[in-house]
Amino acid sequence: QLVEGKIRNQALLLNKVGKQGDMLKPYYMNVKSGDTDNREGAAARVYWMQIFDEGFKRDRDGASPNNMLNYGYAILRAAVARALIGTGLYPAFGVFHRNRYNAFPLADDVMEPYRPFVDEVVYHLYYDDAVKELDNSSKGKLLRSLFSDVKIGKVTRPLENALSITTASLLKYLKGETEKLSLPMIT
Repeated sequence: QLVEGKIRNQALLLNKVGKQGDMLKPYYMNVKSGDTDNREGAAARVYWMQIFDEGFKRDRDGASPNNMLNYGYAILRAAVARALIGTGLYPAFGVFHRNRYNAFPLADDVMEPYRPFVDEVVYHLYYDDAVKELDNSSKGKLLRSLFSDVKIGKVTRPLENALSITTASLLKYLKGETEKLSLPMIT
C-alpha cells in the first residue's frame, strides 16, 4: 500500500504539473505485496525523467535539484519519525527499509507516499523560481511543505497532521483492526 500510494502520488503530481502521469498507472496498478518485482524502482526511472528532464538522475550527491530534494526529504523524515513516536510506534523497526546503521527505517517506509509533496515544492523552486542552490528562502519553502494541504479520504489536513492519521492507521493495521492504510493523495 505504501509503494502503491507513492507511485500514485507521483502520477498525480506529474499530471498536476502538465506531464504524462498516466505513464505510471501500470506501475501502481500492479504492485505486489512486498513489491517483489520492484515496481517502485521501475516507476522511479520514468518519474524522474518526466518531472525534471531526461538527463536528470536522482542521486544523493548529484547536481541540483538533488540538494533540495535531500533537504526536503530530511525534513519530511523527521516529521514522520515524530508522528510514529506520537502514535506509539518504534521507528527503528522497518517494513521494507532495513539497515543496521539506519535508526529510522519505519519512518523511511511511511514517508514514501508523502515524498511527492516535497517533489512538488522542489519542482516549483527549480522551474518557477530558478533556484539551484539551497538558501534561507528555499529552505523556508521546503520547511513549509509540512503545512501543504493533504487529502486523506474525504478530509484535507496540513501534511504534518496527515502524517498522524497515516501512522494511526498503520498502528490499527498492525493490530489487525483494519486492512487499509489511510494514505495521502495529491490534489
